[in-house]
Amino acid sequence: MNNEATQSADAQTTNAGTENTPDLLYNSPFMRACRREPVPYTPVWLMRQAGRYMQEYREVRARHTFLEMCKQPEVAAEVTVYAAHRLNVDAAIIFADILLIIEPMGLELEFAKGEGPVIHNPVRTAQDVARVREVETIAALDYVMQAIRVTRRELRPNIPLIGFSGAPFTLASYIIEGGGSRNYVHTKTLMYTDSGAWHALMSLVARALTKYLNAQIAAGAQAVQLFDSWVGCLSPDDYREYVLPHVRSIIQNITPGTPVIHFGTGTSTLLELMREAGGDVLGLDWRIDLAEGWQRTGHDRAIMGNLDPVTLFADVGYVRAQARKILDRAAGRNGHIFNLGHGILPQTPVDTVVVLVEAVHEMSQR
Repeated sequence: MNNEATQSADAQTTNAGTENTPDLLYNSPFMRACRREPVPYTPVWLMRQAGRYMQEYREVRARHTFLEMCKQPEVAAEVTVYAAHRLNVDAAIIFADILLIIEPMGLELEFAKGEGPVIHNPVRTAQDVARVREVETIAALDYVMQAIRVTRRELRPNIPLIGFSGAPFTLASYIIEGGGSRNYVHTKTLMYTDSGAWHALMSLVARALTKYLNAQIAAGAQAVQLFDSWVGCLSPDDYREYVLPHVRSIIQNITPGTPVIHFGTGTSTLLELMREAGGDVLGLDWRIDLAEGWQRTGHDRAIMGNLDPVTLFADVGYVRAQARKILDRAAGRNGHIFNLGHGILPQTPVDTVVVLVEAVHEMSQR
């Protein structure tokens, strides 16, 4: 990757030589928004911002398998840093995958070409749950921590780095289904027919994720995000009984002072329960009006969202207009972090993404 974008972005860093890095990070617009403090403009970052919509990413990907990219710290750091600097976003997110944590738990993970992730020994019964290993140490995932350290060293000193993991329900669903699913039949069958086994598995996952996220923080992440991409398949009653206690246990045990972003998709019926589970920032997908979502989660929490990712395939005038609507719905209230309602799609035009970031910064100047 060339460093033209990096040099251009470096030139925009204000007073980088007169303040130390912790102060720059703590007072960055992203971190201030997480704490619902006043900001000079609405900070913006985008889920999957380091991804295959970028030609530079595809060039790196052509030389490595996906897991190799995740497990080689210099490569993971390269794509993380390049995307953040190229787009001039207000936060970076470490390049990794939510399923990396399941390998130390004894699950056999493969990213099959054209099929996505496949788990060759899925968990379907109480006997299967009993063979899932407790993650006593995250040493097997040290490559993620190394990637964070390298990334933190190479990022501009005023750009926070976000660590992340999948949330317990989404990870448990992968573990049980063995891959993607439309109706989560195996997952819900275990949940409904053997709640003891279900909670045992969720507790194992939650304990592992707590260690994992805290290790990312110790390695240099300024904030962490829980991705609950699949939890929208649940009713509110099921969420409260089978999910909420496990998410809460993670968030309550995150290193104090570290903002936690709690994000899910298809969760318009679950927002109050997600608030109850915890998080300094609640993420909204595009299926709900941001003002309504923020009202329901409470203005004592920050909010993240929520442009439909497909909007980025429209002309730039339409993209700017939709961004303006979201900013208007946030009404200048402290605590809004602009993002998409889910990740950038693979064929998204990079130039449109750049326009979006510039537009959010420009239109939200205080």
